[in-house]
Amino acid sequence: MTVELFGRTRGEGPWLVMLHGLFGSGDNLGGIARILSEHYKILLLDLRNHGRSPHAVEMSYEAMAEDVLAAMDREGIQSAHIFGHSMGGKVAMQLALMAPKRLKALVVGDIAPVQYGDNHGRILEGMQAVAAAAPQSRQEAQALMAEFENEPGVLSFLMTNWRKNDDGIWGWRVNLSAIVSRYADIAAGAEGTAFKGPVLFLRGENSDYVQADHKDKILALFPAAAVKTISGTGHWLHAEKPDMVARSMLRFFEQAEIS
Repeated sequence: MTVELFGRTRGEGPWLVMLHGLFGSGDNLGGIARILSEHYKILLLDLRNHGRSPHAVEMSYEAMAEDVLAAMDREGIQSAHIFGHSMGGKVAMQLALMAPKRLKALVVGDIAPVQYGDNHGRILEGMQAVAAAAPQSRQEAQALMAEFENEPGVLSFLMTNWRKNDDGIWGWRVNLSAIVSRYADIAAGAEGTAFKGPVLFLRGENSDYVQADHKDKILALFPAAAVKTISGTGHWLHAEKPDMVARSMLRFFEQAEIS
């Protein structure tokens, strides 16, 4: 069953749908969206269980892709360029495999269509500990969370989710229970009939999410795929070098429109 995703639009031009990663929201893509909105009309979506979108138990990529298709239908988008980062990249890939005619071209940010291991176990343990302690300020919550995640950038990113609800009670904005119980679905790879349209995988030079041994799976599902490395970046390549990522996307989308 689909949920009605929260979304915002900006810019003018051909449609570009942008999908964030785990623990994120459409706001996290704001920097690169500002650049791209000079060329495209952008739909920034909060995926289910994230941001201002509704919570639901299911977290399969098929379900999340159906949510995005429903959001595109509400906006009257017949086909669009799609960008997805990390978990959002897997949603975008699944959408391409399920509904290829709805995509003009696809850019995937630092993720492959493969099953990953438990990359977030310590973070989820910390988030559950913070939820149990129920601190009534972001500062207190961050001090607790720092015992589980000490990388400043990641910690700051996670803490954007600790906030007051409409009743004035502090808590995680993400649906933590669903993410924990359905983490196997989040770690899963993409499956389906190969998408033969244009696809660009952007990988961070210092990230290990897209590896050489992922090539066979990438080409099996996306036979026209190309891979480009963004130098000097890690997993959050779009935030670390938004200008370089935006230029790569613009060149790719423009070429896809000509082809």
